[in-house]
Amino acid sequence: MTESSALLTDRYELTMIDAALLKGTHDRESVFEAFTRHLPAGRRFGVIAGTGRLLELIEDFRFGDAELDYLRDNAVVRAETLAWLADFRFSGTIRGYREGEVYFPGSPFLIVDAPFAEGVVLETLILSVFNYDSAVASAAARMVAAAAGRPLAEMGSRRANERSAVAAARAAYIAGFDATSNLEAGRTWGVPTMGTAAHAFTLLHDSEEDAFRAQVAAMGPGTTLLVDTFDVERAIETAVRVAGPGLGAVRLDSGDLPTLVRQVRAQLDRLGATGTRITVTNDLDEFTIAALSSSPVDSYGVGTSVVTGSGSPASGMVYKLVAHRDDEGAWVPVAKKSDGKPSIPGRKHPVRRLDAAGRAVAEVVHIVEAGDVPDDTGRDLLVPLISGGEVHREHLGPEGTRRAREHRATAMAELPDEAFRLGRGDPVLPTIFG
Repeated sequence: MTESSALLTDRYELTMIDAALLKGTHDRESVFEAFTRHLPAGRRFGVIAGTGRLLELIEDFRFGDAELDYLRDNAVVRAETLAWLADFRFSGTIRGYREGEVYFPGSPFLIVDAPFAEGVVLETLILSVFNYDSAVASAAARMVAAAAGRPLAEMGSRRANERSAVAAARAAYIAGFDATSNLEAGRTWGVPTMGTAAHAFTLLHDSEEDAFRAQVAAMGPGTTLLVDTFDVERAIETAVRVAGPGLGAVRLDSGDLPTLVRQVRAQLDRLGATGTRITVTNDLDEFTIAALSSSPVDSYGVGTSVVTGSGSPASGMVYKLVAHRDDEGAWVPVAKKSDGKPSIPGRKHPVRRLDAAGRAVAEVVHIVEAGDVPDDTGRDLLVPLISGGEVHREHLGPEGTRRAREHRATAMAELPDEAFRLGRGDPVLPTIFG
């Protein structure tokens, strides 16, 4: 593998370029849009994540010698197309929702203006990033709402592949999680990291008490001790005796949590450890988190459910050509008319309508001519991401991740209260085309 992201794509992206170059239509000025036709079943909103990752991948979308040799050796495209790819640098313009924005069906969250070949070659990369990262962020945002202000940690690295694990940790943080167990997400994206010990550490030692003493010696009494390896009640007594009443937290990873949490809280209080927190990490999702809302839980750790989108591991996003110039330079709106998968032709401009109290009431998508943006009182949703091939740097790295997290909080504060109900329902905002 190389540092290039150019082969993180489908073969047909390059064979389309190959044929378009032969025909001479590869450089027609074109408009592509990414959107979703439907939210996952029963969901009321989605959260956009992945923008900062995508922009870095586009910067690395270069066909070096290794990539060109592979394409040549496998006869993927003609020699003339290999020469075109060797010089490839994205030179177009991309606008899109701010990362962390909420989204609804039909509204274009990403608009790419570029020659056809430059725009089409990014399709797979755009969809692979947004479909996964937004699925994680959308599920994580529901968990954050269910937690009602209690901290959440993302702990799903071992339930995803190694690259997805980092992307998931970042997306969950943007959606409101407070920390991750994944160190690469901390190094690359500035996500706070957490973690102390697993059951293996307890089993290593001659007794549970020896394990607790070793951990407290290394990390101090403010650490979190895992207390369900053997007998929870005995472990709680041992933990407080070893660390003192200033023990930071205990973690529960099994059992009937609503009952067990109440018992643990009562025991900690009896032992004088009234400030010791309780964190739970047992196969949680938004529904089990909500079910624990009346229990004395202080924080949650979520693994499998968040990195798999809580049952919806992809967001159903698509990427379509909606307009291009003809040989005379005039714009031609185009659309797919396939049964069950139609698209709407023409360049679009989405805004979010707000009421007098600042609450969102509708997603309005204007179909515009020649790039003219209509006068609308709604909040503009598009911001520049790439202009003339140059990435806007504020979206990148840890700072871009922090900005996305802040914007997610702002965008969700605009939503009506019914957006946060966990029961199945329709999108909380209608999408209106006008």
